[in-house]
Amino acid sequence: MPNFGEMTSQHVLYIPAVLMIGLIVGYILGSRAVRAELERHRRRMKQ
Repeated sequence: MPNFGEMTSQHVLYIPAVLMIGLIVGYILGSRAVRAELERHRRRMKQ
């Protein structure tokens, strides 16, 4: 069982920071993939 009394402020700040960075990177990569797929779909429809 974890002892929360030994947790430092660095630990409390590090985990949310890493999660936020992961969300931002995932959002950027996901939006790029969606834009590329939409562009491919548009090109296919024009043919």
